[in-house]
Amino acid sequence: MISGYVRRAGLVDVLGAFGRTNVQGEEQQKLDVIANDTMIQSIAYTGRVCVMASEEDAEPFPIPEEHNPGKYVLLHDPLDGSSNIDVNVSIGTIFSIHQRVTESGPGTLEDCLQKGRGQIAAGYVIHGSSTVLVYTVGRGVHAFTLDPTIGEFLLVNPDIKTPEIGKYYSINESYYQRWSDGYRRVVQEFKGVESTEHRKNARYIGSLVADFHRNLLSGGVFMYPADSKAPHGKLRLLYEASPLAFIAEQAGGAASDGVTPILDIQPTELHQRTPLLIGSRGDVAFVERTVAEVDSVAAK
Repeated sequence: MISGYVRRAGLVDVLGAFGRTNVQGEEQQKLDVIANDTMIQSIAYTGRVCVMASEEDAEPFPIPEEHNPGKYVLLHDPLDGSSNIDVNVSIGTIFSIHQRVTESGPGTLEDCLQKGRGQIAAGYVIHGSSTVLVYTVGRGVHAFTLDPTIGEFLLVNPDIKTPEIGKYYSINESYYQRWSDGYRRVVQEFKGVESTEHRKNARYIGSLVADFHRNLLSGGVFMYPADSKAPHGKLRLLYEASPLAFIAEQAGGAASDGVTPILDIQPTELHQRTPLLIGSRGDVAFVERTVAEVDSVAAK
């Protein structure tokens, strides 16, 4: 349903700003609201979930008793990268599924604030040249492509494995002056300023799902570090970092906030933010090691 709206953008009135901001203080796009409503209407009353939480809503959405709350918790970013909608850049939907920790009835905030390590499923849909669903239930990562002629997702890439060392690095270099010395050194290494040992090609779309998807398949590392204006990072732990980290690890990659594995972080807030370092295992380890060495010297 969301794919259909995205593909008709420009033909029907779904482009542009909705006229209000979300809990993150970001201006909502019309498609943000449509996608969020679609997720709720399609899933909330199936009897499978007890609570849903979205990047677009300030509070969790507990399923009322009369709709038979189920045993699952759904956390989602209904339309990641929505600032790119009007210029037709790939965007996506990210989801994370846990089992509830409360015993019965409508779900609560406690059900939502679980470590990523406890996820039982996670995935994303990328709306690009084709509509692709990538997901894991803890037994590898598999990709399906939507065939619009029959309305079904068909398996096209089973058991995805990301390379140990990749050829791409992805980061918003316009924030260079706001980074720590460690991340500046990492980018210099990837550019081959002093040596070509760690040189990579720069690829940055500015849509998290699209950047992650490319690096998942081709190998590489995506970085969104903390900086002087966002000391706690910018990306959302529950809706973005945690589900993508689960996928990355299942594909043989890694994800951390630069120090701690993303899946081991205990969330304390529904809309908690985090730095994110994710991709090929060897590249993530190199970045962590370099940043730790350089920043420890700078701190002395």
